[in-house]
Amino acid sequence: MRGIVAALRQKIHLSHCPNFPGRLCTATRSKLFIPALGSLYESIAPLGEPLVRLTAGLFLVPHGAQKLFGLFGGHGLAAAQQAFATHLGLPGEMAIFAGLIEFFGGLALALGLFTRVAAALVVGMMVVAVFHVHLPNGFFWTEKGFEYPAMWGLLALASVLRGGGRYSLDALIGREL
Repeated sequence: MRGIVAALRQKIHLSHCPNFPGRLCTATRSKLFIPALGSLYESIAPLGEPLVRLTAGLFLVPHGAQKLFGLFGGHGLAAAQQAFATHLGLPGEMAIFAGLIEFFGGLALALGLFTRVAAALVVGMMVVAVFHVHLPNGFFWTEKGFEYPAMWGLLALASVLRGGGRYSLDALIGREL
């Protein structure tokens, strides 16, 4: 036990907190296997969160386009409403909301516009998808399980918690909802 505590103490560094002047923060840092890459990692690290937000948003858009407009092999709104009612046991009107959230919410999430609201709508939709549609099928997406909608919901939850960040339209206009 003492060895573990000693190892943890060596990993903890004290630094000044940028958000709380005069205070010290603790941060854990691992030693890099290739120290020469440290400056590269530091320079690209801020791109991680916007990349996840952008990808999650853009991957939702085609699903909404399938439901709303019949694009990308979709059959349009009437067919989506019928599928929701017949196969999913959900009111057909839910297909409209799902399509709107996927298409417009996906675009907003990708752009970082009204990020928290768009992401919260995606989270809500994915909670319904997981618990009402996919949970009885198990975990794996290949068996129509909850793996994929749960992942999408958790990625969106990260944007609810974090917001659009530095590289977003929210930051550009200087306002967040």
